[in-house]
Amino acid sequence: MMRRALTFCRRTFGFCGNAPFFHFPPFPQTMPTISDVADALEMWAPPGSAQDYDNVGLQVGDAARAVERGLVALDMTPGVLGEAKETGAQLVVTHHPLLFRPLDQLTAGGGFPNALALRLAEAGIALYAAHTNLDAAPGGVSFALAEQLGLEDVGFLDGMGGALRKLVVFVPREHARPVHRAMADAGAGRIGDYEACAFAGRGTGFFRPGAEADPFTDTPEGALEEADEVRLEVQTERWHLPAVRAAMTEAHPYEEVAHDVYPVEGTTTQAGLGAVGTLPEAEPLSQFLERAAGALDAESLRYAGAPEARVERVAVCGGAGSDFVGKARAAGADAYVTADVTYHEFFEVLSAEDGTAQMAFIDAGHYETEAVTEHLLRDVLAERFPEVGWHVSQERTSPVRTFVPGA
Repeated sequence: MMRRALTFCRRTFGFCGNAPFFHFPPFPQTMPTISDVADALEMWAPPGSAQDYDNVGLQVGDAARAVERGLVALDMTPGVLGEAKETGAQLVVTHHPLLFRPLDQLTAGGGFPNALALRLAEAGIALYAAHTNLDAAPGGVSFALAEQLGLEDVGFLDGMGGALRKLVVFVPREHARPVHRAMADAGAGRIGDYEACAFAGRGTGFFRPGAEADPFTDTPEGALEEADEVRLEVQTERWHLPAVRAAMTEAHPYEEVAHDVYPVEGTTTQAGLGAVGTLPEAEPLSQFLERAAGALDAESLRYAGAPEARVERVAVCGGAGSDFVGKARAAGADAYVTADVTYHEFFEVLSAEDGTAQMAFIDAGHYETEAVTEHLLRDVLAERFPEVGWHVSQERTSPVRTFVPGA
C-alpha cells in the first residue's frame, strides 16, 4: 500500500538507493525511544516546514521512553485513547494535533483537548502530531491521496516559497571535499532529483591571528596569513540550516569559520502543498466522481462541474485546500479534489460568460481526503522501526455525519 508515496519516504529516510539524502546510524539492539521515532519522522517532515499557526511534534509524554507498540490515527479522541490502552501502545502518532494553542489549565473539566491531554498523561501514553509539516513533505498527505485516486506522474501543486537559503563558507582547498560531504549528509544541496549540489571557486583568504588565537595554519601572532581557500556554496531549506551549519563547523579545520547565509528567491522542490498528476486514461467527470467516492469511502461529494466534462489531469489537496483552487487551474487541472469548500468558493471555477465550470471543483470531505494518512504513517514507521508493533486505529475519528433522507 502507498507504494509511490513510500518511494519518496524511502529516499528521504535513506531506506534504499545508492545515495540516500540522510544517513542514520543503526540503532542499538534496544527498543527505540519516542525521541528516535520523532527524529525519524522529522527528517521526512521537518517541523520547520509547518505553517506558522500549527503546533507539531511531541505534545504529551516523555521523549526518553522506549516504544514497543504504537498506534496511528488521524485525530486524538477518547475512542483512540481506548484503543491505545487496549493495544498497550506507549505512543500515539496523529496527523491532527490535539493541542493547537497553549493550555491555560490541565484539568478534567478544562474542555476537550485539555481533559483528553490529562487522560493521556495519566495513562502514561505519549502523543506526537505531524500536521502541516506532513502536508508539505514529499510523499506526504496529498501524494498519498493522489495515489488513492490512481494518479500518475505526481508532483507538488504549489512549491513552498521563502524556504531557500544559500550557505557560503570559505575553507582551505584540501578540506573542501570533507566539508562539502558533511553539509550534503546534513541535507544541503538537494535540487529536484539531484543531491549534494554545490559550487566551489578558488581564491585567497587573508587573516591575522590575535594573541589568543590558535590558527590551523600555525601562523604566528600578528602575522598576515594568505591562505589557498575555496569559496564553497550550497543551497538548503531554512529548516535544515541549523544542522547543515553544525555539520559544516564540525568538519571545518578553522577555529573561526567564516561563512555567510543569504535568502534565495523562488520555491524549493523539497516541500510544498497539494499535488497534481494525471489519470492513466481520461474519463468523464461522472466516472471520476464514482472513482473518488469509492476510493475515499465518501458518503457524498459536493462539486461544481458538468458530469460529461473530460477529466485527465487532476489536482488534490488533503484537508482544507480551497485556497489553492487558482493554483489548480494554473496547473491545467481538469478537476481539483480537496475539502472544506465554502458555497462562495465554488463560484471561482465558473465562467463569467455562461456560468459553466472551467474546472471540476470537488469537496470530498476533510476526514475522507486525509484518512489515508493513517496508513501512510503506519507503513513508513513499520519500515523504519520493524521491531515496534504498529497498529492503525479502527476509529472513524470525524465527528461529522451525513444525513441521507430515506436511507
